[in-house]
Amino acid sequence: MEIKNLEFHHLCADSIGLDQMRQVNELYAVAFAEEEMYLHHRPSDEYLLKQLKKDHVIVCTAVTEGKVIAALTAYVFDKLERETTEMYVYDLAVDESCRRQKAATRLLQFLFQKADKFNVSAIFIQADKEDKPAVALYETFGIKEDVFHFDIYTKP
Repeated sequence: MEIKNLEFHHLCADSIGLDQMRQVNELYAVAFAEEEMYLHHRPSDEYLLKQLKKDHVIVCTAVTEGKVIAALTAYVFDKLERETTEMYVYDLAVDESCRRQKAATRLLQFLFQKADKFNVSAIFIQADKEDKPAVALYETFGIKEDVFHFDIYTKP
């Protein structure tokens, strides 16, 4: 089944982008069970608008009836060994009531179209091994690699 009437947005530094970015953080808080991270130290409007102005910060949303039901945050970085860029999808979440309805697939396809603008040669995304639906989705787009992820914190 597929959600009808989905609109896809690449957020800009305007009132709509700001409103949707607030919804994105609420979605991430619930989807990742990390309210402390996403809701307890909310950034100012000025900070969010500053981030949304940056070319290398990509926030895409899937919206139906004014509500963000899926979102992703990606970062573009320049490469030094070739004249190209790569992209890392840092977060991707879908509202629990809208899962298994192609929202994430369509949101990623929207991102892939945006990637052309940035001369992106590769897009990286990770999933926890236990997250079978995410692993299955990402396998439809690319090659799975078995790697280690390390969290190195520089501030307590």
